[in-house]
Amino acid sequence: MEAILVDCVQNSLRHFMYRNAIFMCERLCAEFPSETNMQLLAGCYLHSNQSYAAYHILKGAQMAQSRYMFALSCFQMDLLNEAEAALCPPNEPGAEIPNGAAGHYLLGLIYRYTDRRKTAVHHFKQALSADPLMWAAYEELCVLGAAEEAAAVFGEAAALCIQKQYLPHGSSSQSLHMSNEDRGLASSGNFGPGADDASPRQLKHMQGNNQKDIPGNYHGATALGGAASQPSNGVSSNISFYNTPSPMASQLSGVAPPPLCRNAQPNGPNQSIVTVDSSPRSTVNSTIQAPRRKFVDEGKLRKISGRLFSDSGPRRSTRLSGDAGANSNVSATMVVGNGTSNSSKYLGGSKLSSMAFRAVTIRKVQSWTNENIDEGIRNETFDDSRTNVTSTTSSLSPSGDTRSLEQEGTTIPISGGIMNGSKVISGASEILGLLRTLGEGYRLSCMYRCQEALDVYLKLPHKHYNTGWVLSQVGKAYFELVDYLEADGAFSLARQASPYSLDGMDTYSTVLYHLKEDMKLSYLAQELISTDRLASQSWCAMGNCYSLQKDHETALRNFQRAVQLNPRFAYAHTLCGHEYVALEDFENGIKSYQSALRVDARHYNSWYGLGMIYLRQEKYEFSEHHFRMAFQINTRSSVIMSYLGTALHALKRSDEALVIMEKAILADKKNPLPMYQKANILVSLENFDEALEALEELKEFAPRESSIYALMGKIYKRRNMHDKAMLHFGLALDLKPPATDVATIKAAIEKLHVPDELQDYL
Repeated sequence: MEAILVDCVQNSLRHFMYRNAIFMCERLCAEFPSETNMQLLAGCYLHSNQSYAAYHILKGAQMAQSRYMFALSCFQMDLLNEAEAALCPPNEPGAEIPNGAAGHYLLGLIYRYTDRRKTAVHHFKQALSADPLMWAAYEELCVLGAAEEAAAVFGEAAALCIQKQYLPHGSSSQSLHMSNEDRGLASSGNFGPGADDASPRQLKHMQGNNQKDIPGNYHGATALGGAASQPSNGVSSNISFYNTPSPMASQLSGVAPPPLCRNAQPNGPNQSIVTVDSSPRSTVNSTIQAPRRKFVDEGKLRKISGRLFSDSGPRRSTRLSGDAGANSNVSATMVVGNGTSNSSKYLGGSKLSSMAFRAVTIRKVQSWTNENIDEGIRNETFDDSRTNVTSTTSSLSPSGDTRSLEQEGTTIPISGGIMNGSKVISGASEILGLLRTLGEGYRLSCMYRCQEALDVYLKLPHKHYNTGWVLSQVGKAYFELVDYLEADGAFSLARQASPYSLDGMDTYSTVLYHLKEDMKLSYLAQELISTDRLASQSWCAMGNCYSLQKDHETALRNFQRAVQLNPRFAYAHTLCGHEYVALEDFENGIKSYQSALRVDARHYNSWYGLGMIYLRQEKYEFSEHHFRMAFQINTRSSVIMSYLGTALHALKRSDEALVIMEKAILADKKNPLPMYQKANILVSLENFDEALEALEELKEFAPRESSIYALMGKIYKRRNMHDKAMLHFGLALDLKPPATDVATIKAAIEKLHVPDELQDYL
């Protein structure tokens, strides 16, 4: 009876019939109340996103697997202290972490969110050492800024580790078959820590490709009976989240949402056969390291210390208003509900046009060798119908072992499947080669060396470059490079490749915000809400849509909803801070930025946002500190350097300010902000000729920026060149500056013939 009930439960889980699994497992536990069976019941609840039920079932359990699942439940319920105690019992300081790599990964997340970075880094590295294919651990190291080069992580040692996992030791009888005594959920999905996505999820999201999971035993082991498991996505403890009212029908697109995972391979009843092509691994993190939205007020130059003119409030654009490069006359590819394109291909002459159309271009099957000859990469063409891949000689494994395996024709049973020993070696080599490229690109992106990251991604084979995750990473890299048109194109291709994926869509909405593409932004927000109204990315896109319409209060409510759905989404906290600042609520703005930094201390946007608030409050020492913290994280941002120089100038450290402005100009010659700031500093130092020279050059980049002409008028006035001063003041007024600037310019015109030293007395 027990065996029949166990098989029934496992079969229900394999077919995602969680309600039936829970019911039958309750019968099993009532009849045979063992801890192993209780583990199975807890696993059923975890699969159905009821971590609170698993928490109560496993509380006080002693088996290693029970402690792991209990810790997982605690993590999803944000009970981090209990989760840590379950994995590392206080009365057993030397106890082994349950579930090996998965346990270390979960413990690393716990330490990360309790602000113990060094210990978190240690456990993520331990997870990678135990399982080199645990991509999620390397991703976390990149987010924390502690990742080694991918070539070192996914190198020879990793290849040997994989070979030890899959190759027999001494006797081929040591197979990796699943034990008959193991009772688990190997083919029923993955339990996940919920770190990246703490939002409630329905059944359809259990297969989502934008969730990170904690991998267990990759060898087809079960979740129970002491064997490792692969966790499933978590559930938020805030059950009231389900009470969010749906957007009104008039707000939503009439197009049906794209089918979820329509291109994904269905999970059959037996996924435990491990081959080179189907080796289980952690999926990509989509939200722990949320994409960053720039909080930069370059849309209009504002009055700061020695500067003359300003706008009415901070905005996120990284360019002066009227930037000629930000026009939206390009028809970008849009994805409708059925995933098909309904408009022309974007940017025919852009940088992406020569390589990013891989996602929509049908290519003949050809060798990739010629395109990667410099890197020595050989990527064979695969036949998807085969269960193993073309054998190649691994450069990472000893040649002697390769020869002996090939000569003997060794075969290794793996979870019911048979794999030739040479296939294991060649497969490990190919997988690690792919991870080296992906890992190095992601590491460089997290270090904000975005152009280098783009160059690395271009080395990927077509079929991997054309995936939604890679194209989203390309879009994020262009976003950080302030190349919004290219970012728009890359994200459009990502939407075509994975119309069901929400990874990077919050960043995409910010790209459209900067481009002032209100129609496309509205359409994107509606599609995301239709696809998943319980995802933080959807509400971030909706908030950006309202923010673009200057409805900051409604935008703030949308961003707060994103935070409510996932409190560990740093970007959503930052967006709340932006809206508070737009509403002149600096106190709550500071709180929001600080909340983002508690989630991710390397979220430079929040350091920058705090610096902007203190700059506006004329707390220049605080401002300099926060800008410098942002600069230490992102050393290539021209915008951050510009405002750091502004803070230094306000502190009467003009020489240092000029040096940092020169660096900012060299970092991005298309950004007019540092050149304007440099001219301001030179005016304060009475270097009028150099200031005028800088402003004349600046006019070529931003010919319709009124602040430039107003500053030139001020310089001519101080040099008693009243005619030229009047001319430039008039030009500034003709360009329709903000109301506050109009008043300042008119006041300067009225006092045109009054010496500067007498103006203070009038």
